[in-house]
Amino acid sequence: MEMEQFYYDNKIVKKFIYATILFGVVGMLVGLTLAVMYLFPNITDGISWLSYGRLRPLHTNAVIFAFVGNAFFAGMYYSLQRLLKARMFSDFLSNLHFWGWQLIIVAAAITLPLGYTSSKEYAELEWPIDIAIALIWVVMGINMIGTMLRRRERHLYVAIWFYLATFVTVAVLHIFNNIEIPVSALKSYSVYAGVQDALVQWWYGHNAVAFFLTTPFLGLMYYFVPKIANRPVYSYRLSIIHFWSLIFIYIWAGPHHLLYSALPNWAQNLGVAFSVMLIAPSWGGMINGLLTLRGAWDKVREEPVLKFFVVAITGYGMATFEGPMLSLKNVNAIAHYTDWIVAHVHVGALAWNGFMSFGIIYWLIPRMTKSELFSKKLANFHFWIGTLGIIVYTIPLYVAGFQQASMWKQFNPDGTLTYGNFLETVTAIMPMYWMRAIGGSLYLIGMLTLVYNIIMTVKAGNTIEDELAQAPALQIIKSSRLSGEKFHSWLERKPIQLTILATIAILIGGIIQIVPTIMVKSNIPTISSVKPYTPLELEGRDLYIREGCVGCHSQSVRPFRSEVERYGVQSKAGEFVYDHPFLWGSKRTGPDLLRVGGKYNDNWHFNHMWNPQSTSAGSIMPGYKWLFDNEPMDISLTQKKMQAMISLGVPYTPEEVANAQRTLREQAVKIEKNLESDPDFVKSYEDSRKKAEAKGEKFIPMNEREIVALIAYIQRLGTDIKVKETSK
Repeated sequence: MEMEQFYYDNKIVKKFIYATILFGVVGMLVGLTLAVMYLFPNITDGISWLSYGRLRPLHTNAVIFAFVGNAFFAGMYYSLQRLLKARMFSDFLSNLHFWGWQLIIVAAAITLPLGYTSSKEYAELEWPIDIAIALIWVVMGINMIGTMLRRRERHLYVAIWFYLATFVTVAVLHIFNNIEIPVSALKSYSVYAGVQDALVQWWYGHNAVAFFLTTPFLGLMYYFVPKIANRPVYSYRLSIIHFWSLIFIYIWAGPHHLLYSALPNWAQNLGVAFSVMLIAPSWGGMINGLLTLRGAWDKVREEPVLKFFVVAITGYGMATFEGPMLSLKNVNAIAHYTDWIVAHVHVGALAWNGFMSFGIIYWLIPRMTKSELFSKKLANFHFWIGTLGIIVYTIPLYVAGFQQASMWKQFNPDGTLTYGNFLETVTAIMPMYWMRAIGGSLYLIGMLTLVYNIIMTVKAGNTIEDELAQAPALQIIKSSRLSGEKFHSWLERKPIQLTILATIAILIGGIIQIVPTIMVKSNIPTISSVKPYTPLELEGRDLYIREGCVGCHSQSVRPFRSEVERYGVQSKAGEFVYDHPFLWGSKRTGPDLLRVGGKYNDNWHFNHMWNPQSTSAGSIMPGYKWLFDNEPMDISLTQKKMQAMISLGVPYTPEEVANAQRTLREQAVKIEKNLESDPDFVKSYEDSRKKAEAKGEKFIPMNEREIVALIAYIQRLGTDIKVKETSK
């Protein structure tokens, strides 16, 4: 056959690798900063954009979408071209994908610390950035599928199936979870409310882990492990079963994040059933990866890249055993809201995603620079200190999780809680938080070692250029099925049909879970005493979202004796019908706040937000001093916010919207008068007034400052169902 010459695009791979390294360092530095903030909560006292609540989503987004995302794109662009024996469909689309994705990351790095967030976990970015993500993702998909259509290799290798499933599923998840009503350029409200929003969010959240952190890296595993070990995949038949069962089952598992919540029981039970089933395909993939190394274990001893891969695949196996286990209701009752979940997440992120990424980088850079790795000893050092970092990070958090759950649930013989003060459970696990910071430091040292090793390798090697290749043109087969050809063999040479079937597989579970929850009203019985938030409370809720309070406080009381005793009546679906978005949270670094309204007076909340340690000795909550600044609260969008809520079904009347600012001021003045009952408040208030006048500044009354709105929202929480409930 006549051979065709062409060039593989290595420059796009280089760009994504460099971005991976840069954002890996940034994401891990932010993560270590957050770990230190548990130990020294006021380390950034008074600096709003460096507060814990705003930096936490920056850390998760930087690690997931910047570090892991760029690592996937680098590996995908390298492997896809070689598996298809074709250059990428369009250099322009490749570069648009790269620069577009980096601009999205920069936009996230700017907006999240400034408090522009939707508060939905792993989907915090506001609506203009969401649109940009969708567009750039489609650009990547067009480039990927276009390359498949002009390939020179007939069959699509298993890695490509996982890339296709990733493209399709992430697009579906991202679009449906981020349907929002814009209020302004950087403010929106989820179209879903309460229970419905929680289900859609965790359908997205769990499957963002599945289809952004798992399936693309399984694709990379299926390419790079056999390639570097120089061994065939252990079982191609197992890879077929692995792929189809994984993408079909994974999409159903989201509700296991909402066990014992106000989500309907049928949805919770579906999530549990499919989560348990998920262990089979997950471990099938792990076994396929590890057994591919049969006969190559001598290389593992010598080759640091394979060491990284072995620990990565083992970490994947551990995380995917633990996930189904955590979905069991009796285990979930212990682990949920504790640091056990943080440990679980980081086993997957640090070992599976991190070590796979490191291994790929260590292999690709010398190959593309036509040189040797600068130092295998440094790569081995990175491997061992990184592995030690994972162990030192995760094991103390597992211990912390068990200790938290145990302390939360203990009762005295007289029926009272043994640890009635939530802070007792926080101070007890502080040694584990020290260990976490040490483990994170070790892992970061490993990352910095990689940076040095790669810089020196690039300096010593050749400039990375496109790579010359040749292959015969693909011969068109006119018949739909060859004689004796099995269905899957036929499917492997049909990218469009494969994409369609993968889409159907992932849509079935989502449709069956989400449509009834949204359409069937009996799933969420309404409560007549639950009313919409007042204008001031609505503004306060937005401040609660802006400051990332949901990252440390839940708003969902589970039906356990210990929680009802500690927090009050368990959550009811009808309580959240006006909550756009829901704020149930997924971690309790502080106590649940669903029933906190009226528990403390306004002065307590005022002092608590200024200096948490003044009201709660030993608290690791930072102060929020910028809420008290001598600046007026921005209420220019209050009426627009209420109108957006009306379009989402919240029953505000035209009169309430028209009188919003007057109503807001009246409620704010009442709170200010409540604050004046404290002589210390009156004295400090008068002192600040005199200082402002002495400087010639305009003095802003307390009733116009942000802290008052936040107090109004917190004092509202849980008060609706204290009224006698009547079902409509």
